Amino acid sequence: MVQLNAEESLVLIIDIQERLLNAIFNKEIVAKKSAIIAKAADILGIPVIVTEQYPKGLGSTVVDIKNNLNEGSLFFEKTAFSALDDEEIYNKIKASQKRQIVIFGIETHICVNQTITALIKEGYDVSVIKDACGSRTEAEYHAGLDRMKENGAHILTTEIALFEWLKGAKHPKFKEVQSLIK
Repeated sequence: MVQLNAEESLVLIIDIQERLLNAIFNKEIVAKKSAIIAKAADILGIPVIVTEQYPKGLGSTVVDIKNNLNEGSLFFEKTAFSALDDEEIYNKIKASQKRQIVIFGIETHICVNQTITALIKEGYDVSVIKDACGSRTEAEYHAGLDRMKENGAHILTTEIALFEWLKGAKHPKFKEVQSLIK
């Protein structure tokens, strides 16, 4: 059994960019939940890596996410579907020495799925936040989640992640994090 631990976690945000976000079926919920997780990571001091798939053509990360990230968040451009195919991204993940990777983004069945598969192959404990993932169609979204679960990823929601990171109401940041979902 695995439970998230803020001290062991790294958040990996995959390609939540303007053009991609506008093309997915569940864009409102993905935009909202992604910003919540970004802010929670900031509050809890969890490092964040953000990827952008071909930003010249697809735009940069949406403003709501950028505005909620901590200053130390790292941004990387990529063209491969798996973020781990980019040596610089892979090296930053390794250098973080975090074993739990919490991942979400667009598209669930392509870039998120392929990145998760590569992370699991490398021995990471990977949790995908399903309500912060999106695809152009609902069928592809569900197929992507099924594939990730088959490959060993833990399928979570935003609230599951937040409350596993907090562990209890006595956490010094409890009220601040809880206010993100009220």
